[in-house]
Amino acid sequence: MPTWNPWHGCRKISPGCQNCYVYRIDARHGKDSSLVSKTGDFNLPLKRDRAGAYKLSGTETVYTCFSSDFFIEEADEWRPEIWRMIRDRADLRFFIVTKRIHRFHVGRPDDWGGGYENVTICCTAENQDRADSRLPILLAEPIRHKSIICEPLLEALDLSSYLTCEIEGVTVGGESGNGARLCRYEWVLALREQCVRAGVHFFFKQTGARFEKGGKVYWISRRFQHSQARKAHIDYPD
Repeated sequence: MPTWNPWHGCRKISPGCQNCYVYRIDARHGKDSSLVSKTGDFNLPLKRDRAGAYKLSGTETVYTCFSSDFFIEEADEWRPEIWRMIRDRADLRFFIVTKRIHRFHVGRPDDWGGGYENVTICCTAENQDRADSRLPILLAEPIRHKSIICEPLLEALDLSSYLTCEIEGVTVGGESGNGARLCRYEWVLALREQCVRAGVHFFFKQTGARFEKGGKVYWISRRFQHSQARKAHIDYPD
């Protein structure tokens, strides 16, 4: 799973950010996660090996800006160059997750049109308030591939009014880390049912560390959180 982090660092803006894994990892090394800076991988899609071949091959999905937010204000001056690289590497697919969909229009390429075919924009919605704030914007923007990520899932959600034919999938997961907030299986199943009714792909990514099922709360080690979600066999279609 190739990851491209052209910049690192972010600022918390909503409840889903409370236990951010980037902050948790940076804290171990004494880093200030709120400082946004370019990384050495800024131009990774253009880097070549000694034989002259691209280091990122055209068969891969590139998970982009997972140690920051692609649309954070501090990166406004750098983003146009990133868009150019994404356009030039049309053989790659770029997967971008954001809590700042309201800033999607800032610095959008002139040739964007209805969206680049090789870009998927995933908008997060951890609770109903953020869903109702962000998802209407996601639906209104000219983006060719749109998805929703409910991770960490913090409460029961009703996404039914947002699951139009434009939404390609919904990913759901609990929160990891020692301070993880509770994720209830009934919330996960309710979202699955909404996706099934709308004909939208549903993916149960992980349980999180603190997971309630059948009235019992389980503390699940990080190494088992993804595998336990797989064992539920509730992805749609399976």
